[in-house]
Amino acid sequence: MGPTAAPAGYEAHLAAGRAMYAGTRVGRPGRARSYWLVIALMRALRLRWRVEVEGTENVAPGAAVLVGNHVSALDPVVLVIGTWWRVTAFTKLEVFQGRGAAFFRLMGQIPLRRGDAAATDWAIGMAALALADGGMVGLYPEGTRSPDPAKLHRLHGRVLLPVLQGSPDVPVHAVTTRYTRRPRRRTLVQVRVSPPLPVDPRTMSADEIVTVLRDTLLALGGQTYVDRSARDAKADRPEPPG
Repeated sequence: MGPTAAPAGYEAHLAAGRAMYAGTRVGRPGRARSYWLVIALMRALRLRWRVEVEGTENVAPGAAVLVGNHVSALDPVVLVIGTWWRVTAFTKLEVFQGRGAAFFRLMGQIPLRRGDAAATDWAIGMAALALADGGMVGLYPEGTRSPDPAKLHRLHGRVLLPVLQGSPDVPVHAVTTRYTRRPRRRTLVQVRVSPPLPVDPRTMSADEIVTVLRDTLLALGGQTYVDRSARDAKADRPEPPG
């Protein structure tokens, strides 16, 4: 797959997405004015979590692609609570149609209808615009949350690789998140951020890039690798009794 260039104009591209997702309210990915208010409120209300972030000094100001493991829907939220970074993450469309829709819309996240090529291309275009603005884009190439937080599942490149190809000079960092629930104490959330990774979509194959990302995530997060998609692993889990 070749590089995906940034769309010609933000407003036109946003309008195309809103038409595509007619019936679903889409915010302003990467540019939501309400973003900082939402984060300020989340920081004020973070009674349930103690967030510790390691490695923020590895990230220079400006555009960056943050590639993370995915163990909770809260992964991008706790990252920004702990850093005050503006991170625009890909978020499955169903979230924009459920009870938490307003939260993700006000944070300016990118809706993605999985399995829809046109919707995927639109989302990649929104990410390119966010990076062109000097923002950070969050990607979770496992595709869905891991059913076992101790395991990292196979990484997919359908969204990841075009984003990197479209902005080849933007630094790429691995980010891992780990949650430790403690009796009668706040949940400890440990976020670790790597230095810029040696990946270049102009000179490296897709497999080489994925290998670097996978190995870095494993070293950073202490998970065990499973060469199987998280979605398949979820499908094979037994239904709870009752």
